[in-house]
Amino acid sequence: MIRISCQEQLLPGRTLQEKYDVARDAGFDGIELRGHGGFRFRDRLPELRRAARDGVPMPSVCVDMPHFFAAFDPELRRDALEQMKSQLSVIAEIGGRGAVACTPASWGMFSRRLPPFEPPRSEAEDRAVLLDGLAELGEHAARVGAILALEPLNRYEDHMVNRLEQAVELIEAAGLTSVRVLADTYHMNIEEDEPTSALVRAAAHLGHVQVSDSNRLQPGAGHLDWAALLSTLDAVGYEGYLAVECRLRGEPAVAIASIPGFLRRHDARVPA
Repeated sequence: MIRISCQEQLLPGRTLQEKYDVARDAGFDGIELRGHGGFRFRDRLPELRRAARDGVPMPSVCVDMPHFFAAFDPELRRDALEQMKSQLSVIAEIGGRGAVACTPASWGMFSRRLPPFEPPRSEAEDRAVLLDGLAELGEHAARVGAILALEPLNRYEDHMVNRLEQAVELIEAAGLTSVRVLADTYHMNIEEDEPTSALVRAAAHLGHVQVSDSNRLQPGAGHLDWAALLSTLDAVGYEGYLAVECRLRGEPAVAIASIPGFLRRHDARVPA
């Protein structure tokens, strides 16, 4: 049976324990945390340790910063790398072996689809920065017992890594098993010729999956073929979480509560 986590900002509650009570009652199996900059995720360690002791499953953290490890500015790159290494260490401590820290190469930094169309760095320079960053983060992930998940974003949010195959090529070049691919169904709906085929080709490197529908709303509010996506993940042997990362249509509590049941109704592994 699939395991489903919900990003913490979607859940009501003052504490992670309260949030998990809501999540568990709705049918979720864990919480995906948000990793803000300024080492705020590291500063949450006392809170996270208490939640872990109280049995709150926290298998992953999704970076939430204004700059990322492939930023154009070297100082911002260095800061993003240090922030990500800290997040890898923290999620490894509270999430156990195989815990995942998720990041794109960048977000909102540049798009070739919008003016001025040509970024200030060449493709070769982009690749060198990406490989350097993946090597540094991947080596740290291996040391602490975590996984770094590289997320391709759509063409309007990032100009460097848009499709799963591009992430796979970089990961193979980096040569570290601690660096995996993150498949996000929203971005895949925009960028992949056929999402299930892309998942099959990336299967050997698939480390994490985030889910929302074609319009970035909760699963079931758009036009994605969830039965095909979930059966493909089953066929390729994906055993990680589906982390819900979406906006909500309708009354939030009702929308959140609808997600696990919807996904499980479309999962061939769940008996009818």
